[in-house]
Amino acid sequence: MLDYTRAFHTGVLTPDLDAAIAFYARTLGLRFAEPVVLEALALWTPERGRHTVRNRFTYSLDGPLHLELQGGTPGSFYDPALSRGDHLGIWVDDLPATVARLGGAGWQVIAAGAAPEDGYGLFTYLQPAAGGMVIEIVSQALQPAFARWWAGGPLAV
Repeated sequence: MLDYTRAFHTGVLTPDLDAAIAFYARTLGLRFAEPVVLEALALWTPERGRHTVRNRFTYSLDGPLHLELQGGTPGSFYDPALSRGDHLGIWVDDLPATVARLGGAGWQVIAAGAAPEDGYGLFTYLQPAAGGMVIEIVSQALQPAFARWWAGGPLAV
């Protein structure tokens, strides 16, 4: 079973990250970490297999539930024009085992940081087979790096 109480972010895709930061800061009073650009983020999807995408993102500094804003390459998984709605991020201790359990319960992998044979990497997006809310399960191993970033340091993964 997935521990829903370990949710740590809601993610929103946006075509203009800077405008979204300004909007959510002004209307919700949030402060944001310095945006990060990953020019070649490794991604695996069932449709395309292994490939890389550009992803620019940030998180609100205030928690415990952070707001993630991100956008990416047109036509890619992170393209806001193809938005899924978007997702809820949850820390997990054993990502491959969690993917296996959720898969057995009717969830399907829609993207991951690595191919299935490579254990899915450090993050995996899943959606119920019948459609609905997307979740991103994230390896707890990343939590210290994110905590440093939210405290004002660089995001060094």
